Amino acid sequence: MPQGIALIGEYTPDFEPHRATDAAIEHAGASLGMGISATWLSTADITPTVLERYAGIWVAPGSPYRDLQNTLWAIRHAREHRIPCLGTCGGFQHMMLEYARNVLGLADAHHAEYDPYASRLFISELACSLAGQEMPLYFDEGSRTAEIYGGTSAVERYYCNFGVNPEYIDLLTSGALRVAGSDHEGEIRVVELPAHPFFIGTLYVPQARSRPGRPHPLVLAFAEAALSRQTSVQS
Repeated sequence: MPQGIALIGEYTPDFEPHRATDAAIEHAGASLGMGISATWLSTADITPTVLERYAGIWVAPGSPYRDLQNTLWAIRHAREHRIPCLGTCGGFQHMMLEYARNVLGLADAHHAEYDPYASRLFISELACSLAGQEMPLYFDEGSRTAEIYGGTSAVERYYCNFGVNPEYIDLLTSGALRVAGSDHEGEIRVVELPAHPFFIGTLYVPQARSRPGRPHPLVLAFAEAALSRQTSVQS
């Protein structure tokens, strides 16, 4: 039976977003009145059998990952099997890459962090690094993300240098994927699949703003979705 959350990434204890991820899950569990088990899983160790153990998948910051193909497979597995999935920072970028390859049919779509000279860079280097910045962003009214936040704006912290190549935004938004949040210049910062139980990616790192007694609403919603799946499968 699936239980807990798989934290996909190459865990580094002195990397601030990884410490924040662990803390945010603790904050969410305390708010829900129950412990939430979460296990870091290197992308090199992802297999179908391993992923079957978990009720939720969080693709964490810290790319490039050791195994790109395994990472994209895990995201596709979550998307197609309706497993709650949250992607933050690098996780967001790989969600976009998986969608480009497997939904939009761009088999050669690539990420500049792995190959800056690839012919189709779906994820490209940002004109200005966002690493270490806190910036406002705005959510589409009626989106799942706005509902979770209880409003249409927030200030969040970033750690990234890569984002969606502007050349592909029209193509990216031509299907089921919804751009749920943008910055003041209209650049994509949040995406979601409305028909999925929980499939949300953020270019920022929401866990960085989670606090004891005040869990981040996005992390809390993700934890609730994972626990709901865990309960429904066990019943």
